[in-house]
Amino acid sequence: MSASVRVFKSRFSALCPAGFTPLLHRKDPLKYPVGERRLSLTGEGFRPLGGVRVLDLTRVLAGPFATMILGDLGAEVIKVERPGVGDDTRAWGPPFVGTESSYFLSVNRNKKSIAVDLKHPGGAKVILELAGVCDVLVENYLPGKLHQMGLGYEQLSRVNPQLIYCSISGYGQTGPQSQSPGYDSIASAVSGMMHITGPEDGEPVRPGVAMTDLATGLYAHGAIMAALLQRHETGRGVHIDCNLLSAQVSCLSHIAANYLNAGKEARRWGTAHESIVPYQGFRTKDGHIVVAAGNDKQFIKVCQVLQLMELTAEPKYKTNMLRVQNRKQLLHTLSQRFLQEKTTDWLQRFKGSGVPVGPINSIQEVFSDPQVKHNSLVQEMNHPTAGRIAVPGPAVRFSSFTANKPTPPPVIGQHTYQVLRDTLSYSDDIITALLESGAVAQNEVS
Repeated sequence: MSASVRVFKSRFSALCPAGFTPLLHRKDPLKYPVGERRLSLTGEGFRPLGGVRVLDLTRVLAGPFATMILGDLGAEVIKVERPGVGDDTRAWGPPFVGTESSYFLSVNRNKKSIAVDLKHPGGAKVILELAGVCDVLVENYLPGKLHQMGLGYEQLSRVNPQLIYCSISGYGQTGPQSQSPGYDSIASAVSGMMHITGPEDGEPVRPGVAMTDLATGLYAHGAIMAALLQRHETGRGVHIDCNLLSAQVSCLSHIAANYLNAGKEARRWGTAHESIVPYQGFRTKDGHIVVAAGNDKQFIKVCQVLQLMELTAEPKYKTNMLRVQNRKQLLHTLSQRFLQEKTTDWLQRFKGSGVPVGPINSIQEVFSDPQVKHNSLVQEMNHPTAGRIAVPGPAVRFSSFTANKPTPPPVIGQHTYQVLRDTLSYSDDIITALLESGAVAQNEVS
């Protein structure tokens, strides 16, 4: 066990009452009698992951998105970046806010940045010792790469048996494609997502946002949360294999089931739905509206709003299955009617009908929407170099706390000195030697 680990444990133990064993460091599984409620630690400012420390070795989107969610929930996230260059997305622009890319700013709040050269022996040792005092490590290197540096799961679990080690890759830790680099657009193509996305008679289209990356990040976040719960019972960590291909194939949902059970190959439907009619976007006099009639009663309501009640008397439109079979003529009739009014007029007419409808908004319209504002989906903060910034905030709200004071995304190496001093208890002399050797770097803003 490293000296830094011993120092951390001794200091942590000093904060605890006599006879108390910290939950994260119990050797024996923690058991609760059936039906007994656990002691609530909720209170002003308490967050679910308060006290959990995450070592973040990821870059780009899937990994940073997952660790940002963990940070939103109260975890201390230490983001490891390459000195001088940092996360790849720092260079992804324009647009830039000052010298920071909007892309990077969007998924890196509530994190500390340390600049470490993993190829330097001193840098690798820093990561090894940080892993010894962290609860979770998340990485997205090619499978086997960190093992070559002495930082693989088997090596780090010997240093910290309770470490939850989450690996995010393109295709998985093993298999014929495991050594191939993975980006969202490639995984979206290989997984079939692009095949089913785009206009009905057009070419495959990449989704407008990197949904494969984001879905993978959500899977990783959920898996880490489950592993933390499991560790309470077993006292041990685990290796999590999370990858873009598996995440997206899993999300094919009914499209995959249609093929697996009925041999039905998928196709592109634009905004329409293969199995429900009407369930798609329609052009209006000044824009677009999406209407989703998920059952027969809702179809009748649509006809009432459109003043096309004669359609409800047509035998070929009586059930959804019949409407799917006769979609072309029905959609032509509906489309012609929607063109006669403006989007806002249609929305007003549908109000209270029980039929799900909505406009196709521009991004400007999204952030002007009253419900978006009510849901507090924009977080503002003061960045050390970019000034006042705004990013999309957490999608989930808790009754026990409000995520209203996020820390801004860090600059490269903003917290190197702080983490080495406070987390690893390094002396000033050791930190200076590491800085001079190039193993680590500290940004001047701190």
